[in-house]
Amino acid sequence: MIRTWKRVVAAGLIATVGAAALPAAADAGWEHRRHNNGAAAAAGIFGFAAGAILGSAMTTPRYYAPPPVYYGPPAPWTPAWYSYCASKYRSFNPNTGYFLGYDGRYHFCS
Repeated sequence: MIRTWKRVVAAGLIATVGAAALPAAADAGWEHRRHNNGAAAAAGIFGFAAGAILGSAMTTPRYYAPPPVYYGPPAPWTPAWYSYCASKYRSFNPNTGYFLGYDGRYHFCS
């Protein structure tokens, strides 16, 4: 979101500077010129708005995938639970429901 606003502001500033510089460059050869500050301000505002619109249109929307869902082990003493614990722990004892952990203690498969 912050990156999008930075891009919009940068595009608007670039458009404003460009719009303000164009009238000055076109009148550079005239000896007697009128200063129309209202037109320059309007051109700057128009340039900023155009840059903001174009900058926001050029940014691509980001779609995020939902996080993966973790279901955990099935309910104890079901056939799915036996199969889950036996495949996860080599030391799983289906008679007791416990497995031998790396700490040397028995833990219930849950």
